[in-house]
Amino acid sequence: MIDKNSYIYGVRAVIEAIEAGKEIDKLLVKKDMSSDLSKELLDVARANGVLVQRVPVQRLDRVTRKNHQGVIALLASVTYYHIEDVVPQLFDEGINPFVVVLDGVTDVRNFGAIARTCECAGVNAIVIPERGSVTVNADAVKTSAGALNYIPVCRESNLVKSLKFLRDSGFAVVGTSDKNSCNYTSVDYNGPVALVLGAEDIGISPEVMKLCDTRVVIPEFGQIKSLNVSVAAGIMIYEVVRQRIEDNQSVV
Repeated sequence: MIDKNSYIYGVRAVIEAIEAGKEIDKLLVKKDMSSDLSKELLDVARANGVLVQRVPVQRLDRVTRKNHQGVIALLASVTYYHIEDVVPQLFDEGINPFVVVLDGVTDVRNFGAIARTCECAGVNAIVIPERGSVTVNADAVKTSAGALNYIPVCRESNLVKSLKFLRDSGFAVVGTSDKNSCNYTSVDYNGPVALVLGAEDIGISPEVMKLCDTRVVIPEFGQIKSLNVSVAAGIMIYEVVRQRIEDNQSVV
């Protein structure tokens, strides 16, 4: 059940919320909705970069049984950023940037745990795709122990484009997978770095993995050979921290 304080319903109410600058995670619109007012809503959503999903009315009814008029806006619990805006500011402040990119992580608890580790380790930003990724809702913030109130989350419509931007900005893009052969401790993380982690079921998508300059593996010796993504993130993140401390760098 979605908390009633985390969504807005009704066409006019949602239009006003978007125009007022409310942070919308996604907009759920009934599949066959085609009125003039709904067209106005979609135009406003498009102009403001709001993600729209066409869904059956049953999906809307699961959120609320009230008169939603075929439209429900799910509110984000954080303000989203764009990595193209965050990185230049980090360089301007003399920071050696460290970002974590999550490709297809959809479990709220895993995401919250990763965010908590990122904040503790001084990671400068988390990057997630707009589609096929976790919703940063109140549960995610709670699971992160409030860390998501302090670390920028960059939600990008095109993860491949964002990774190309990071590479062009001088970042080493490091992908993790159990199919790789390079031990994660053998890589130099002292420069600007972007760690990429994938979904537990399929890992990093092929198009994203192609953009990784280095592909590393965390050795596993048991029978399961399947680390939880939040555990893998913690191992990788603190290897970066360890190396930077040994190199006498400030972590942030």
